Amino acid sequence: MHDFCFTIPYGIIVFCGGIIGFARKGSTTSLAGGVGTGLLLFLASYLTLNAFHKRKNSWFGLILETVIAAALTWVMGQRYTETGKIMPAGVVAGISGVMTAFYLYKIVTGGNHFSAKAE
Repeated sequence: MHDFCFTIPYGIIVFCGGIIGFARKGSTTSLAGGVGTGLLLFLASYLTLNAFHKRKNSWFGLILETVIAAALTWVMGQRYTETGKIMPAGVVAGISGVMTAFYLYKIVTGGNHFSAKAE
């Protein structure tokens, strides 16, 4: 599976989570953090998708995805340990942890792989 196939939905979850956090609690931190991080994930997935169409890897995009997911794992994991609230901190930390592991796997295995081109 290609990284952008998971990054786009992951970015949507983070982006929408920021908007929902703002709408429900009036938290501008949630708005800025969620929307900003979601947009960065969209940018990273755009870079990797464009590179994929050229049958290349965007290492910058893949590393950006990894750094964002690791940072979200850390920040939301800390928030979960402080508050004990599963929603949203525990859920976001869990999803981000899985995404970090996936991105690290993609880096170790050489990025996106391409099928043999049909002639």
